[in-house]
Amino acid sequence: MNERPNNNPSSRLLVALFWLYVLTPLAWGVWSTVKKALALFG
Repeated sequence: MNERPNNNPSSRLLVALFWLYVLTPLAWGVWSTVKKALALFG
């Protein structure tokens, strides 16, 4: 019952690409919000 997750290189690459796909628009949104906040309060 104690099975290890699949850690072959292709699944690691897939996970890395998925997180890149998720974090890119998130980082852009945070950066855009920070720029607008600085313009508003700065």
